[in-house]
Amino acid sequence: MPTPPLSFRIQYLLLRLLPQHALGRAMYRLARSEQPWIRKRLIRYVIRTYQVNMTEATQPDPDQHPSFNAFFTRSLRPDTRPITTDSIISPVDGQVSQSGTIDDQQLIQAKGQLYTLTDLLGDNTDLADTLRNGSYLTIYLAPRDYHRVHMPLSGTLQHMTYIPGDLFSVNTHSAEHIPGLFTRNERLVCTFDTACGPMVVIWVGAIFVGNIETVWAGEIHARQVTHQDYAGQSHRFATGDEIGRFNMGSTVIVLFGANQIDLLPTLTGQKVQMGQQIAPIPSVMHTA
Repeated sequence: MPTPPLSFRIQYLLLRLLPQHALGRAMYRLARSEQPWIRKRLIRYVIRTYQVNMTEATQPDPDQHPSFNAFFTRSLRPDTRPITTDSIISPVDGQVSQSGTIDDQQLIQAKGQLYTLTDLLGDNTDLADTLRNGSYLTIYLAPRDYHRVHMPLSGTLQHMTYIPGDLFSVNTHSAEHIPGLFTRNERLVCTFDTACGPMVVIWVGAIFVGNIETVWAGEIHARQVTHQDYAGQSHRFATGDEIGRFNMGSTVIVLFGANQIDLLPTLTGQKVQMGQQIAPIPSVMHTA
């Protein structure tokens, strides 16, 4: 593992010392302020700094968004993200930091950094065993990206688990230098039953992420491990349906079991958009 540069070590130390969750709560309130001088400055700063393409938004006028959070979680015109319905699709806009096959239980976080399914899933050994030697895709959402999360493949929600943790940044430098980053940060683990077997979509929190929100449970405000069983309920979603959002940005991880799908081999390091193919639909599928 490469030695982190001094500037990163200082930043990491500061993040360890700072009250991460208190800062998150403060950002939550600030992002929802409807004071014009607050929301307009924040919105214009992000658009200018990160070159956000507002022509794709349902509401392209930045000043018409009632709060910074409304701007950040803005909806897009349907024609800007066509859904490839005969494929497994990217659930978000972002950059694929890693993708491929899980080595027994080990996933690659970044070069020289590994983590395990069991740690990622909050010690859920049964689910980890189901996904052993399966496929995984990790997508980092930058501030310029669209921050709603959609279904990669049609399926029915079975379980949801909230796992509390740290709120470190999840950018490339952090992934390269913080061991077990995705297993240390707070996260929401959602399991779906699909025609390709179990599919897990994980929202990974990060510094200044105000909170995570799903369409079936609303905003997640838990501060301890929380399990919700949805088996037998009617939470069925089609490919491309919106299932949640980040109120501020972070990372999404998608998992499938062994020999269920074949991810495109060229994804790692590439920018993807929600609706874009990440894997073909297998010719033989299980009954969902």
